[in-house]
Amino acid sequence: MFFFKKRKKPDTTRISSEIALRRSKIIHLTHNDFDAVGADAIHRIRFREEGVYTIFSSVGKYPVYLEIISQIPGNGDTLSISDLSYKRGVEQYLRRIKQKGWRIEWRDHHRWQPDEIVLIKSIVDFLHIDTGKCACGICAGDLTPDDTVSGEIASVVCDYDLWKHQDPRSSVLGLVLQRHKNRDHVRDMLILGVFQDNQIRREYEDIVREMRRIMQRTKQSSSILGKKWKTVVAPMYGYPSETAAFLRKELGSDIEVLVSKTGKFSIRSVPPISHKIAREYGGGGHPEAAGGFFNFTFKDKLLLWLIKRNRWFTKIADYADTIK
Repeated sequence: MFFFKKRKKPDTTRISSEIALRRSKIIHLTHNDFDAVGADAIHRIRFREEGVYTIFSSVGKYPVYLEIISQIPGNGDTLSISDLSYKRGVEQYLRRIKQKGWRIEWRDHHRWQPDEIVLIKSIVDFLHIDTGKCACGICAGDLTPDDTVSGEIASVVCDYDLWKHQDPRSSVLGLVLQRHKNRDHVRDMLILGVFQDNQIRREYEDIVREMRRIMQRTKQSSSILGKKWKTVVAPMYGYPSETAAFLRKELGSDIEVLVSKTGKFSIRSVPPISHKIAREYGGGGHPEAAGGFFNFTFKDKLLLWLIKRNRWFTKIADYADTIK
């Protein structure tokens, strides 16, 4: 007998209550990775006096939070969205949020379609899309252009998020923030201009030990597929970016897809097509790294658990081969 855990749902009642009773003038809705944590640090440096209430969200769940905010009076306060790309249908919530008296600002570095930019620009007060920077870098440039600490935060975050890997601090913090429990501590340290302390070092060392085991397990469970591109698809056990890099080095792959038990997947690719593949499955991202979601049936979940693959493995590899 086996059981699948239910996906954790947002605590909408608590969040709705906290926003309704807020003292902060800024609601920051952002992603849940290193880039988002850096962007949140920038917001808290800029809006120390106004106060910031932060919502970290996955790409798939952020419309839920927009719906919550759309039911609460804004009273002239600001909803600042960062590191989240356009998702079909969010415009209905944005219009309601504006009607409720909120100011809306949106900063992102993912790839948007031209019609999406035009649509959102017609609703929000400010929209800044720049695929050449990380979201933290965009926020720093807009909100704290003359702050030295903010500039250093943006440099370290962009080094990791844009895969430069020239600053050793970025790989440490990027890995530590794979555990979401570390977000608040890392953010608060960044605000102080501190990029490493004993807690961060302990977490990093523990994660490295765990990650090595996960990488080997992932390699053993991998399926090598595709004709045009050598596509490796495997169950996701954790640390997707680092595991994808490991698989590429070990297996010589062009594309790596890591699939969670819920159907959520992370994709990395040598050819700049990750975002195109992800869009086919309700997601998005960057040319070299993106994410999406398979609509798993119970059978799909069962097969992934039993034999470490299901029909979606072949589907995504075949689709990748069709992209020019």
